Amino acid sequence: MNQTLNSYTFVPDHFDPSSFDSIQPLLTQLQDRPLQSADDLQAWLADMSNLLEAVYEYGSRANINNACHTDDEAIEKVYLDFVQNVQPKLKPVFFELQKKYMACEHRAALGDGRYAVLEREWRVDVETFREDNVALETEQTVLFNKYSKLCGAMMVQFEGETLTLQQLTRYQEDTDRDTRERAWRLGTGRRLEDRELIDNIFQTLVDQRTQMASNAGFEDYRAYKWQRKYRFDYTPEDCLTFGDAVAQRVLPTLKTLDTQRREALGLDRLRPWDTAVDVKGRGPLKPFDEKDIQGFVDTTRRVFERVSPVLAEQFGRMKMGDNLDLDSRKGKRPGGFQSSLEKSKQPFIFMNAAGQQRDVETLLHEAGHAFHYMDSTAEPLVFLRHAPLEFCEVASMSMELLGMDHFVEYYGNAEDAARAKRVHLEGTLRILPWIATIDGFQHWLYTHEGHSADQRTSAWLDLLDRFGTGEVDWSGLEDARAAMWHRQLHLFGVPFYYIEYGIAQLGALGVWLNYKRDADKALSDLTKAFALGGGAPLPALFETAGVPFRFDAETLGPLIDAIDEELAALPE
Repeated sequence: MNQTLNSYTFVPDHFDPSSFDSIQPLLTQLQDRPLQSADDLQAWLADMSNLLEAVYEYGSRANINNACHTDDEAIEKVYLDFVQNVQPKLKPVFFELQKKYMACEHRAALGDGRYAVLEREWRVDVETFREDNVALETEQTVLFNKYSKLCGAMMVQFEGETLTLQQLTRYQEDTDRDTRERAWRLGTGRRLEDRELIDNIFQTLVDQRTQMASNAGFEDYRAYKWQRKYRFDYTPEDCLTFGDAVAQRVLPTLKTLDTQRREALGLDRLRPWDTAVDVKGRGPLKPFDEKDIQGFVDTTRRVFERVSPVLAEQFGRMKMGDNLDLDSRKGKRPGGFQSSLEKSKQPFIFMNAAGQQRDVETLLHEAGHAFHYMDSTAEPLVFLRHAPLEFCEVASMSMELLGMDHFVEYYGNAEDAARAKRVHLEGTLRILPWIATIDGFQHWLYTHEGHSADQRTSAWLDLLDRFGTGEVDWSGLEDARAAMWHRQLHLFGVPFYYIEYGIAQLGALGVWLNYKRDADKALSDLTKAFALGGGAPLPALFETAGVPFRFDAETLGPLIDAIDEELAALPE
């Protein structure tokens, strides 16, 4: 049977995935093919995978190009044509193929646990698919593209330069408080210029998502999305338990850190522009020259060489242009991501580097996704190649933590390397209440149907209060605080995708502690989990990686204690 999985003859050499007219005959062949044995079924899955690899890679490249050049109308036209004229036609046919698989009497004869995972997911797809929702999904993709264009066009003039808002954030580390405040107010003011437009986009998204849930017969969008995201192994209540754990175990440490920051800066009160500057008055950390992106890449490879020669070799395969677009520039979508090119089995990393320590963390993070993907490509079926996002983020966050002991490669001196490690560890603590805030906001949004914009803002502010330390003074800046969530692109483009970061952060901290005890075993376990791709349930992936799949206060406590100990050992 297995030899059929390595057959790549189904898709013609000159296949054009930009047109559904080219895709449809192959889909029809798959629909019409009789499945009279387990061998037939396995070969059929291999051919379907072969076809989808080509289509998915084309769509990924269209998205990458559009993200890199949001101001290029020709590129946008190609992307939107795929989104509006290929994806919507593909989805109902793929649904029919899933039904064909679920109806096949030979499924049980495949005899591989990987297929049990596939069957569990496809059963959900078959049960929740509604053709009316295809058009709504397309409209939401177009709306997210509109949001991305708005954000990509946000430019400001500061200190004689035209800057993206990502580039402007580097001034938050400036030792001159007036400069920090001016930069902060300028960037925030620019975002608020588009507040009404972004609010309107989001309201439409919420309305459409509510309609999708209703179309599929669910009580609300949360219940619908829980199934669509294959969240078989934890519940909404578990996510709220995570929030409780963060409030109990993380906020006390952060409150202490904020108080120490205020006292060290000699301030009566912290303001939003006081949260990133070095408390000893040292200049901003400068890990690399933003104009020398290749140098940044080369240094990152040296970091991975220190962690593992295998990781360094994998990272060294990625080349500028082919696999990397890292600089920040006008017309580029904000944020960062790793995209999988399924046919060529290559990763692609997108980010907006501006010469900051956060850029180091972002590249290490996205490289973790790339390593995960590279190790999973031995899985022949594209449907089983990708792990659940909760584990994908373990891969990325682990690389941030494993790389932080080698920051000297970027800075050339122990003092700045220790500063950068402190920044990262404190950032690890600070992201947890932000995750709880964003996740809690989504739970509220989609279980309060028909809420008003004012009610939405009130719910957001309540969450900020709950998961804040109370040490930062926002008086006079109420509009900026109320609209902070506009910056979180996940809310617009990938709803309910955020708790994954919290679950994964706990897993990554577990990997880090394992690495400190036995580096070879920790990396071996992690690589074994990577190679499973999506062929095992979420708890099994965590177990294979050597970490527990729990996210309550009992699990979180020892991890926070370990960070506290690490911080205490670092020089100020």
